[in-house]
Amino acid sequence: MSSKFSRMLLDKPYLVWSLLFIIAPLIMVLYYALTDSSGAFTLKYIEAIPGYTPTILLSILYGVFATLICLVIGYPLAYFISKAKLSTQGTMILLVMLPMWMNFLIRTYSLMTILGDSGIINTVLNFFGMESVKIMNTGGAVLLGMVYNFLPFMVLPIYSVISKMDKSLIEAAQDLGSNRFQILKKVIMPLSLPGIISGITMVFVPCVSTFYITQKLGGGQIVLIGDVIETQFQNANNYNLGASLSFVLMILILICLGIMNYFGADDNEGGVII
Repeated sequence: MSSKFSRMLLDKPYLVWSLLFIIAPLIMVLYYALTDSSGAFTLKYIEAIPGYTPTILLSILYGVFATLICLVIGYPLAYFISKAKLSTQGTMILLVMLPMWMNFLIRTYSLMTILGDSGIINTVLNFFGMESVKIMNTGGAVLLGMVYNFLPFMVLPIYSVISKMDKSLIEAAQDLGSNRFQILKKVIMPLSLPGIISGITMVFVPCVSTFYITQKLGGGQIVLIGDVIETQFQNANNYNLGASLSFVLMILILICLGIMNYFGADDNEGGVII
C-alpha cells in the first residue's frame, strides 16, 4: 500500500508538468486556430492555410536538405568517435557538445561575423588576392546556420547506438568473410537505424520551424513558415492565423515522432533520444 502510494506521489509532478506545459498550450493553440478575434467559432483561418502552401513546402525543403547534410556529416563523425579510445571519445563528444553550451542567438551571431561581407572568410580571401563572395542573405547561409546549430542532435543519438552495439556481431561478420564495407552496410547501419531515425527527427523538426536563423542569416530573403508564424504573433497580432499555422507544424512534428517511434521504439540500444 505504501509503495503504491509512493508511486502515485512520484507520478503527480510529471502529470502536473504535462498538463501545464504540454496539454494546456496545445489546447490554447487549437482554440485560437478555431476561433476569431471575438472568440466565435470559425474555420476561416484553417481555410487560409492552403495559401501558405509554398512557404510550408519551402520550409520542408530546407528542413530536408539540412537534415541530409547533418546525416552525411554526422554519421561518419559518430562512427569515428565510437571507434576511438574511451578517453578520446569523452573529449570528442565534449567538443561536439561544446557549442551547445552557448546561447542559440550567440551562435547565430557568431556565424554572421564569419559569413559577412567583411567577415573572416572574405577577409582571408582578400588577403590572398581573391574576390569576396556573397554568402550572407542567401539560402546557403541559412542551410549552413541550420547545420551548424543542429548537427550535434544528429551526432549524439547515432553515437549512442553505435557505441553500445554488440561487438560480437561484427566479429561474427568478419569470421564469415565480410569486408569492412559489407560489415558497415549489413551490420552496423541496420543496427544504428534507431539512432539515425532519432537524429533525423531531432534535426528536421527545429529546422522546419526555425525563424531566427532565416532572419539573421537570410536577411529576410528566405521566408519559412516559422517566420510567418512569428510575424503573425509579434507584428500583426493575428494570434488566430498564427495558431492555425502552428497547428500545421504540430501535425508535422507528430508525424515525425510517429515515424521515429515506429522504427526505433522497440529497440533496446538507447538510440532514441527525445
